[in-house]
Amino acid sequence: MTNADLPGRYAQTHAAAARDPEAFWLDAATALTWDRAPTRAFDPDQGPYGRWFPDGSLNACHNAVDRHADGSRRDQAAIVYDSPVTGTKRTITYGALRDEVATLAGILAELGVGRGDRVVLYMPMMPEALFGMLACARLGAVHSVVFGGFAANELAKRIEDAEPKVVLAASCGLEPNRVVAYKPLLDAAIAASSHKPTACLILQRPQGKAALDPARDRDWAEAVADAKGRGVTAACASMAATDPLYVLYTSGTTGKPKGVVRDTGGYLTALAWSMPNLYGVAPGETYFCASDIGWVVGHCYIVYAPLLHGCTSVLYEGKPVGTPDAGAFWRVVSEHKVVCLFTAPTALRAIKKEDPEGALTAEYDLSAFRTLFLAGERADPDSVAWAERVLDRPVIDHWWQTETGWPIAGNPVGLGLLPVKHGSTCVPMPGYDVRVLDEGGKEVPPGTMGTIAIRLPLPPGCLPTLWGSDERMRQSYLATFPGYYDTSDAGIIDEDGYITVLGRTDDIINVAGHRLSTGGMEAVLSSHPDVAECAVIGIRDTLKGEVPCGFVVLKARVARDPAVIEKELVAKVREEIGPVAAFKLALTVPRLPKTRSGKILRATMKRIADDEPWTMPATIDDATALEEIGESLKGRGIGGA
Repeated sequence: MTNADLPGRYAQTHAAAARDPEAFWLDAATALTWDRAPTRAFDPDQGPYGRWFPDGSLNACHNAVDRHADGSRRDQAAIVYDSPVTGTKRTITYGALRDEVATLAGILAELGVGRGDRVVLYMPMMPEALFGMLACARLGAVHSVVFGGFAANELAKRIEDAEPKVVLAASCGLEPNRVVAYKPLLDAAIAASSHKPTACLILQRPQGKAALDPARDRDWAEAVADAKGRGVTAACASMAATDPLYVLYTSGTTGKPKGVVRDTGGYLTALAWSMPNLYGVAPGETYFCASDIGWVVGHCYIVYAPLLHGCTSVLYEGKPVGTPDAGAFWRVVSEHKVVCLFTAPTALRAIKKEDPEGALTAEYDLSAFRTLFLAGERADPDSVAWAERVLDRPVIDHWWQTETGWPIAGNPVGLGLLPVKHGSTCVPMPGYDVRVLDEGGKEVPPGTMGTIAIRLPLPPGCLPTLWGSDERMRQSYLATFPGYYDTSDAGIIDEDGYITVLGRTDDIINVAGHRLSTGGMEAVLSSHPDVAECAVIGIRDTLKGEVPCGFVVLKARVARDPAVIEKELVAKVREEIGPVAAFKLALTVPRLPKTRSGKILRATMKRIADDEPWTMPATIDDATALEEIGESLKGRGIGGA
């Protein structure tokens, strides 16, 4: 079977985008409302590899909110907030959303926020977080959302880099059994950063109120009430399509976060195309993305894409299990008549673990539900098959990255469902010319593993650069294979054009869909006074996909109990990176296995930990080091020796 033999409209659509990308993307852009419609789709002379819609102008908030509020969708639900952790449900229409966002934008403007200024958001899953993102977009300010699970020093790095004029934060976040105080973390981050925001707007939650600094902090609710009393609002600013909409930080291999820039026109165009064509969702239908706004998936498919398309977006503050049980998602799907659910394989595995027979699906009316999409990490075939059986619906694994901003590959439901191959993320979306290359940059035959790369230019929606550094963009993504974007993922493309992603080629590991740098964790471990050197690898985990494992060599003459030091190291990573790292295992070893040139053999260590076949590298300096790693892992019930 060749690409042309695939059923539905996919083959023709992908071919049209490849044959005449200018015409294809200018046509796709007509789904948006432009202040100045673009006459050119792409300028190859701007930025590290080019820029999309260089002569167009528009506003993201107008397209996501105002045009619906001013039209027939004014009284349709834009956001359904469903929070089992607080027992709260709230429906916000497009008209009400526009009013809330315009007021908050007016408050930010009075705080000095304008076009191009940055605003950092450090908030949980609640409507005000979406108001904040959209209010920034309304003003032409650049928002940067930081996941609430990150520790103070990680937040400080982002404040240092983005230099926000204002920070929007909540007093706390809520887990099923605990309250996480955000404000002390924010205070510590600002104290640690050389950049100081001029103001912080703090949303006080009744579950955990925070002390405010009168010189810097303002109470969110009081500010909104005051602004509404005075009739304060702000209009939508007309922005160039190439202007940044947001900066989202992702793990860097050096431990320093990379600020992925998202432009306005190309991003909105790609998202608007994806909703009907990839996800098969129509305006007015309800879409449930069970992610978090701290991640790229939440930016794209909780906030911008559903609202652009005139859908109702579910904002869920809860867990797949434990709030109250493994039927939580099915309850939301049933209650809000969700047609499409997008979640991570980790969530699916957690549900499967708690309800292996899928019995809880029978308790809910899932008649409106059509499709389950999975992304964030590789979906294991067993879990996909389980979900297909218990749901009797298509289960679609698709692949993309923080950098790309929308899926690279997937099964385009709206163009006609293609045959499913378990373990594969199906076919490239329009605009993506995906190849598998060997170490020398030569394309490999079908079915051969190599590095997955995308031929330049990247399509609309993908990062045009990194915040403040075109050169870092080039070095990070474009230098390894000239003419290509290096995904740093390894995989294969089969004879049918289906892509299978097998794992990372750098030191980024995927923990429950969260990309985390082992280099950053190594920096934390090596700062412990008793540690001489260390290495962190990701090892396979049935629930989270991967979890980090740290190996440390203690300094000579350290007489302390290694078990005590290991506990200190786990606590240190938790404190400095955050619980999101899921770092729970540190092992002291006599030495680290290295090549004669001093390179640590992390890949071989990982194969041992994952109980995969491995051979003794010919370049190893000391063979006993690998044997010691195996014995250390075996002592903890991991891998094989």
